[in-house]
Amino acid sequence: MLHQALALLAPPLFVLLWSTGFIGSKLGAPYADPMVFLSLRFMLVLPFLLLIIAAARAKWTNSSSQIWHCMVTGVLVHGIYLGGVFWAIDNGMPAGASAIIVGLQPVLSVLAASALLREPILAKHWAGLVLGGSGLVMVLGPKLGAAGSGIETVTILAVVIAVVAISIGTVYQKRFVPQTDLLTATFWQYVGAVLFCLPFTLRESWAIEWSGEFTFALLWLVFVLSIGAILLLMVLIRQGAVSEVASLFYLVPVATSIESYFLFGETLTITQIAGMILVICAVLLIRLKIGRKA
Repeated sequence: MLHQALALLAPPLFVLLWSTGFIGSKLGAPYADPMVFLSLRFMLVLPFLLLIIAAARAKWTNSSSQIWHCMVTGVLVHGIYLGGVFWAIDNGMPAGASAIIVGLQPVLSVLAASALLREPILAKHWAGLVLGGSGLVMVLGPKLGAAGSGIETVTILAVVIAVVAISIGTVYQKRFVPQTDLLTATFWQYVGAVLFCLPFTLRESWAIEWSGEFTFALLWLVFVLSIGAILLLMVLIRQGAVSEVASLFYLVPVATSIESYFLFGETLTITQIAGMILVICAVLLIRLKIGRKA
């Protein structure tokens, strides 16, 4: 009974937690350069993960290949993905808009899972992808190219690269790190992410303004996102098909846009709200359980 309740709560909880990552990024962006902010976040995560691993008596892997696969996953899912998002937001892209572009992930993940994991693409997947993609266009379209919107070619490209990275990383995690303990696997992921991000900080400044907002954003991103949400994502990837897990990312832009409206005054039009409704319908369709084989 408890297991079933947790299974039902895990997807919406993940969406809620993951959506706040864009809010935390925007909140902390004025006080530190993007890769410095990200590197600091990852370096703070590591000692806390070690404490959790010790308390849980998690099993460390002795396989160098598994450690390597975990680190590659970390570069893709944390380093490149978050690096692209942080850079775009630091260069003016609204939190809601960046989350909307990340909503493309279900399309890329389903295609990658089909190619690498041989997961079938069912009719409901195609219908959901078309419906969700249409919804994202409706949400993003009204602000594209608007003066001062921060939605420019270079910021869009940065987030698109980020989306490609996390889509490949999700499939890579499912394919090459299926059995490694979740806690220790996540630790090695962040080691890979730190090693990836630190060289980029050489072109930035480590002069951080330790304001209350920055401190709150950093702590939120470390504990709620980098530990809580990421562990939840790893659990969801292991328990479900990549296509179903990826479909949750369609809901993230909806949640982030609503949060951005209340926190930062990022406005929503009727068209954007209608697009959000289409996105929600797409997720429900993709995650629909069909009794007979499709």
